[in-house]
Amino acid sequence: MAKSEEITGVQKAAILLIALGPDKSSNVFKHLKEDEIEQLTLEIANTRSVSPAMKDAVLDEFYEVCLAQQYIAEGGIGYAKDLLEKALGSERAKDVIGKLTASLQVRPFEFVRKTDASQLLNFIQDEHPQTIALILSYLSSNQASAIISALSPEKQSDVAKRIAQMDRTSPDVIKEVEKVLEQKLASLVNQDYTIVGGVDSIVDILNTVDRGTEKHIMESLEIEDPELADEIRKKMFVFEDILSLDDRSIQRVLREVDNNELAVALKGSNEEVQNLIFSNLSKRLATMIREDMDFMGPVRMKDVEEAQQKIVNIIRKLEDSAEIIISRLSLIHISEPTRH
Repeated sequence: MAKSEEITGVQKAAILLIALGPDKSSNVFKHLKEDEIEQLTLEIANTRSVSPAMKDAVLDEFYEVCLAQQYIAEGGIGYAKDLLEKALGSERAKDVIGKLTASLQVRPFEFVRKTDASQLLNFIQDEHPQTIALILSYLSSNQASAIISALSPEKQSDVAKRIAQMDRTSPDVIKEVEKVLEQKLASLVNQDYTIVGGVDSIVDILNTVDRGTEKHIMESLEIEDPELADEIRKKMFVFEDILSLDDRSIQRVLREVDNNELAVALKGSNEEVQNLIFSNLSKRLATMIREDMDFMGPVRMKDVEEAQQKIVNIIRKLEDSAEIIISRLSLIHISEPTRH
């Protein structure tokens, strides 16, 4: 049977509505917001065909979630978990309960996440670094990177360090920070301490900021906390780490890269990286890019860093979609010599 986990939530909802038929679906639409209706209508229109196996998988998941909601209403999470384990097995029960509680929980700072980064910066730039670190930990990597890039150099490294070292934050602290920002606290279903921040969080942010900001933060952290800087570095991917990719992955990446951007990026890279890239291009294209590099003359470091960052973003996007695999073990050995 097909797995409904292989498709998005919107696709599942579209398949469910198609399966219910026009009469029942129209009743469902009455309870949705305008943007949700538009999104679902577009998805239904783009759904050409649904296999019987996929339809059954979506209907089964919908039934299980409804069943879980009923059990929770009758006797709480624990009661629902016990009954679902008997009906579906422990693994499936855990999965259903997890999805349901996640959908019930509203993420703290949700309102702030919809605010423009420049406006939010004006709100928080004068706050204590710990407060800024907490807020950035809840934002998307793009939002957080825009804000951390605009902070003063001294505050950048301080905030980055605090995000990396952050582990668990109590709902009371979150509530207090939201009060400072004059936002209503999102209701937390789970009153256990909320896991936020950490090394992975700051790595996501640093992989999104410009390389100049990244370099400054990492250099400051190396002075203040070498062990933490080393831990962060081991999880990061920089342009030179392209050496850790196999030829097939490099060729996949290069198919997405603009040739002019590639020439600029290689202009500021070492000979080893250049040779690896050229060996994965056709002789004709490699010659053409070499000629472009010679012809363009000196290039500003800022332009080189921007071009390299675009390629890193492509690599990370392909890794996220599982089209390429990055060996993190390789990054430890490749990145370290170029950072010291």
